Amino acid sequence: MDKQKSFASSESSVSAAAKHQPPDQSKEKQKRSLVPKGITIGLAIFALVLSLAGYGFRLMVGEEPASVLQHAAVVVPAFVLGIPFLFWLGSQALNKFRGMHIETRNALSLGWLTACVAMLWLMGTYS
Repeated sequence: MDKQKSFASSESSVSAAAKHQPPDQSKEKQKRSLVPKGITIGLAIFALVLSLAGYGFRLMVGEEPASVLQHAAVVVPAFVLGIPFLFWLGSQALNKFRGMHIETRNALSLGWLTACVAMLWLMGTYS
């Protein structure tokens, strides 16, 4: 019973402290990311479109659908999810071990940008 009372009193002190924050601190926490949300979403969509771009053409040319789907099942997640995940994981490691303050959205945006550049480079090489 005593634990519940102490927990309730600590909750009310935390909520009271949150209500009395200066407005500058709350704005600073909201504006920590350098990359706007729209650019991050756009890069994610562009990475998905680029990774799927050649598969319709390969099906029209007459390749076996099973081989096309097998290739797409490896390549699409690697570029759309894998590369951004590695950038996010690296940012988390740098935040923890080096004391840096890399925002998640910045890391994911850089990951999707790198994935798009890599796919365009590969498309240019094999075209």
